[in-house]
Amino acid sequence: MSDSLRVGPGFSLADVDPASTPGFDGGKKAGARALAAGADELSDLQERLFADSLFGGRRSVLLVLQAMDTAGKGGIVRHVVGAVNPQGVRAFGFKSPTDEEKRHDFLWRVRKQLPPPGYIGVFDRSHYEDVLIHRVRGFSTPSQIEERYGLINDFESELVANGTTLVKVMLHISREEQKKRLTERLERPEKHWKYNPGDVDERLLWPAYQEAYQIALERTSTPDAAWSVVPADHKWFARLAVQRLLLDALRGLDLGWPAADYDVEAEKARLAAS
Repeated sequence: MSDSLRVGPGFSLADVDPASTPGFDGGKKAGARALAAGADELSDLQERLFADSLFGGRRSVLLVLQAMDTAGKGGIVRHVVGAVNPQGVRAFGFKSPTDEEKRHDFLWRVRKQLPPPGYIGVFDRSHYEDVLIHRVRGFSTPSQIEERYGLINDFESELVANGTTLVKVMLHISREEQKKRLTERLERPEKHWKYNPGDVDERLLWPAYQEAYQIALERTSTPDAAWSVVPADHKWFARLAVQRLLLDALRGLDLGWPAADYDVEAEKARLAAS
């Protein structure tokens, strides 16, 4: 599945069907079973990652989630990342920058939220806002945005060199499915808190956002920090796909359990005699 989602040369976002399920032949029920089946392994690998850091390991994993509104970022945090021990997770949602953050370069606030060794970090939106909404809304000059693509690539290369595995995911939702989800938020009182009138304003700029995403994906999908585009019209598939991407990333670290730094047999004898 991971290979079918990865952004490579010649990638076109317009060619990705948001309702497709690349790499998975089953339906919703089969997807739910597969998600449940992968949860234990994800939890086990996260624990190995954390244990490794207690014995000098420097590795971490950072999941970057980017998407149009209602694409399901929160559901992925809850249903995928929520399967692991929360003590080993650092999740952060990036909102509009504060006055203090605006006084620094755009990566300053991002560096403060990076996962330490042993942790899975989750960014709900990220440094990519500064080449997406800034490009669409004109919050920065074209020359500033052009410069940021290179700065992002350098920043992510630095992260990888320092032991962080990047899992960058764009959740690709269709305009029709987004309208359906926004309508549901208005029709159900318990979901009113999720609705933001500004979502409609951004929705009116849909073509510009699709262009901004296409450029960002082309310019910042690198061998060490590749993007994956996950069709997100089916929530169950998006969750399964992100879980598979995380599993692949953690498996790639070849994590074993740290060896005991004491005499196990001697400790067994001491314990039995106590």
